[in-house]
Amino acid sequence: MPAKRGPVEELDQLDRRILSALSENGRLTTSALAEQVGLSSSPCWTRVKRLEENGAIEKYVAVLNHANLGYNNVAFVEITLDKHDEKVLERFGTALSRIPEVMEAYLVTGEYDYLIKVVVQDTDHYERFLRQALYRIPGIRQSRTTFGLRTLKRQISIDPSKAGQP
Repeated sequence: MPAKRGPVEELDQLDRRILSALSENGRLTTSALAEQVGLSSSPCWTRVKRLEENGAIEKYVAVLNHANLGYNNVAFVEITLDKHDEKVLERFGTALSRIPEVMEAYLVTGEYDYLIKVVVQDTDHYERFLRQALYRIPGIRQSRTTFGLRTLKRQISIDPSKAGQP
């Protein structure tokens, strides 16, 4: 899990346009990005480096199409733990981070403790995931699973040029 950083200094409209363009296509060259946002290459490169250094840009990745790779099912698993002390929470979070099928994991408020997003090939794969990975983590009191039927929206990052600004 990435280290937490402090809030990024105030972003101006150029920074927001740069982030928006890179969130759509992280492979843009500096010159193509500069042209898209209305800057010359050197100031654009300087801004991108600053955005990387201050943590606004966490990393660049390839987004894989799970269905094309045979992982057609998304499950959301609500998990309740037996105990809630810091050691148990840390151990559970570390164990979750090591399971390849777990795409996202959140410590949450409400009726359960964790919400995790899991990608599997089919229900047999999901059963193996439960028995061989998830249920081997000590401290789980109960879990409840909901399978996603269809993705209505999937976005990796918020678009700072379109989202409401503080």
